Amino acid sequence: MSKGSLIVLSGPSGSGKGTILSKLLTEDKNTFLSVSATTRLPRPGEVDGANYHFMTKEQFESLIQSGGMLEYACYCDNYYGTPKKAVYDQIEKGNNVILEIEVQGAMQIKNACPEAILVFVLPPSIQVLENRLRGRGTEDEDTVLKRMETAKKEIKMATEYDFVIINDDLDEAVDDLANVIKASKSYKNSMKQFLHNHYKQ
Repeated sequence: MSKGSLIVLSGPSGSGKGTILSKLLTEDKNTFLSVSATTRLPRPGEVDGANYHFMTKEQFESLIQSGGMLEYACYCDNYYGTPKKAVYDQIEKGNNVILEIEVQGAMQIKNACPEAILVFVLPPSIQVLENRLRGRGTEDEDTVLKRMETAKKEIKMATEYDFVIINDDLDEAVDDLANVIKASKSYKNSMKQFLHNHYKQ
């Protein structure tokens, strides 16, 4: 049985990456979304193991020390990260795992896991992005402006990714991501073990 692939998905707020991912996961039963770990307290309605793996600071730092985190960061005095074991358990079963994380974590994954495929989602233009953020109607002007500034910084990092998907048409964007996952089976870093086992010189 072949192993699954590790896919990292990033994009600025308003790019639609969450919508793309939700639709893909309903169509592809061999692809799973990684559940992040955090030390913040659960919010009302959040379920441990579904929304997040909720941990104490001591538990999280113990995983960091033992190399049990693929990536992590600290925001507002709370840790957020990706537990390694859960990800690789799925990959060993032949399933694909998607990490929906921000740029900082994605660069950690790129350095630690050369077999990972990095995908960046963009709207058709910066103006479309701003229109989407304003169209939500859930944030005040200051928040929109802060999100736009963050987005511009994140977009500069898009060239560090293996693939860039333009989310102009949702169905096309979902197809693009599905094709990336399919192609990932043949990615050179994913094939190293196969080549070593079957084509030794």
